[in-house]
Amino acid sequence: MTSETDWLLARTFAGTSGAVRWDRLGPPDGTPVVLLHGTPFSSYVWRGVARALARDHQVFVWDMPGYGRSEKAAGQDVSLAAQGRVLTELLAHWNLPEPLVAAHDIGGAVALCAHLLHGARYRALALVDPVALAPWGSPFFRLVREHAEVFGQLPPALHGALVRAYISSAGGPGLRPDVLERLVEPWLDVSGQAAFYRQIAQADQRHTDEIQGRYGDIGIPVLVCWGEEDSWIPVAKGRELAALVPGARFEPFAGAGHLVQEDAPAELVGALLSFFAQVA
Repeated sequence: MTSETDWLLARTFAGTSGAVRWDRLGPPDGTPVVLLHGTPFSSYVWRGVARALARDHQVFVWDMPGYGRSEKAAGQDVSLAAQGRVLTELLAHWNLPEPLVAAHDIGGAVALCAHLLHGARYRALALVDPVALAPWGSPFFRLVREHAEVFGQLPPALHGALVRAYISSAGGPGLRPDVLERLVEPWLDVSGQAAFYRQIAQADQRHTDEIQGRYGDIGIPVLVCWGEEDSWIPVAKGRELAALVPGARFEPFAGAGHLVQEDAPAELVGALLSFFAQVA
């Protein structure tokens, strides 16, 4: 994978929530790093960071079921609980007993659920603007969740405009037009439109409520990264989360919004490499 247009994820895993598209970058003998994306995104948001890390690490990227290039199907379970199980399955499939993990947005909740509920083991965990503390979900997110069936019937043009506006609202300096279109594209066909509202309808805070009281039990090194201009989850939540996890380090990024990978990729790579080197 060497350009903006070929982030296709060449491999497939049959998970319990549908077919998962994934790929691996970097030297096969490198220290393994697993990257988790959030919503309404895909592994594409990690492309630059993944390629930078892959100079010295073996980097695993994947689209969660219901997202990006992975399977989208009616009746599909794409809840946080289901994604946590799929991550645990993938770690076993990849034969990664204790990888380094970096997780963004709901990917953070997925990584935490897999670790605290399913026994997934990590050498260290970097959380980037994660969904982790109640209450979460923007007013728009809550509105769509309560009326997902109605929004699912929007004409395609209106649906596309809504998704573009939503993804554009994450704060920071804003996305390049080509990047915005790449993030929007998986949600535009018939299956993608249904999947967009399905994943919001199944985004239930009870899954993080179940584990929030256990953050003090986390015994691995944790780095909490946050864009200071995040308009979806305020930076104060990052400081709060870091204070709950024993020994966690907090790393803010000036000028970055919710998509730190797009707004401050060099700074994020630097923070991750420093963190991973300390725990290697």
